Amino acid sequence: MSLLHAIDGGEISLEIDVDQGGRISSLRFRDIECVLPFRGQVLTWGWYPMAPWAGRIKDGLIKNGSGEEFQLPTNLASPHAIHGFAPTSSWQEIGNGYFALDLAEPYLGARVEQRFELLDNALRWSLEYEAGESDLPFWMGLHPWFPREFDRGGAAEINFHPGKMFERGSDYMPTGKLINPTPPPWDDAFTQVRGVPTVSWEDVLQIKIESDAPYWVVYDQDPEGVCIEPQSAPPDAANLGIASDTYLEALFVFEEI
Repeated sequence: MSLLHAIDGGEISLEIDVDQGGRISSLRFRDIECVLPFRGQVLTWGWYPMAPWAGRIKDGLIKNGSGEEFQLPTNLASPHAIHGFAPTSSWQEIGNGYFALDLAEPYLGARVEQRFELLDNALRWSLEYEAGESDLPFWMGLHPWFPREFDRGGAAEINFHPGKMFERGSDYMPTGKLINPTPPPWDDAFTQVRGVPTVSWEDVLQIKIESDAPYWVVYDQDPEGVCIEPQSAPPDAANLGIASDTYLEALFVFEEI
C-alpha cells in the first residue's frame, strides 16, 4: 500500500504518493480534479518529478568527469534511459510538503529535494539537486499529466509559444540543432519560450505555468492527457553538452473560466 501525504490549502488540495515517485496523485482545485489517474504504467499518470535526468538519455549511457561510462536502466524506454530514478522511487518526507530522495548508483551520494507550497490559487513546485560526491551530469524536470477532458466543458487547449525547438534524429533523440518550431502535435523539446505556457478547458479551467525554466517539453499525442514540462535542460543534455542549474521551480496558477 502506498503512503499518501495530504496537503490542504483551502482552494487547492494535494495528495502526494510518497512510494510512487513522490508524485502528486491528486490535485483538486475547488471541485475539479486536475491530475490524470493511474492508467497501468508508471510514467503515464500523476504529476511527477524527473531527476537526476529528464527525458531520454541515448542508449542509457552516461559519463562522469573522468570519462568513466555508466549504464543506466533502460527498461521503461528501451534502448534509452528515461526520466531518472525519481518517478520510480520511494521518497522520504522531511517536512511539511518537503520530500527527499537519496539517489542510487551510479549517482550514489547525490540527493534530490522536492517542495510543494500551496498559495490561494496556486501551487509552487520545486526541485533542488545536491551532487554530494557525484560528478555525473544531472538535470531535472516537472512532468504534470493534465486530463484531456473533464466531465464538462471543452477539451484541453495548449497555449505555448516557443522560439526554437530541438530537431529530432531518426532515433527520436534530439540532435542538438535548434530549428524553427513545427506545428503541433508535439512530442518535442523547446527553448526561448515567450509568454506564460497555459493549458485551458473552455468553460471550466485555466492553468498557467510560470517558470524561468530554460527548456520545455510538450507532449500532446495521448488521447487521454497532455503534458507541459519545464526542465532545467533538454532530453539527452549530457550528450548535447548542455549543463543544468541545481534548482528548478514552477508556479501553477489555477483559474476557473
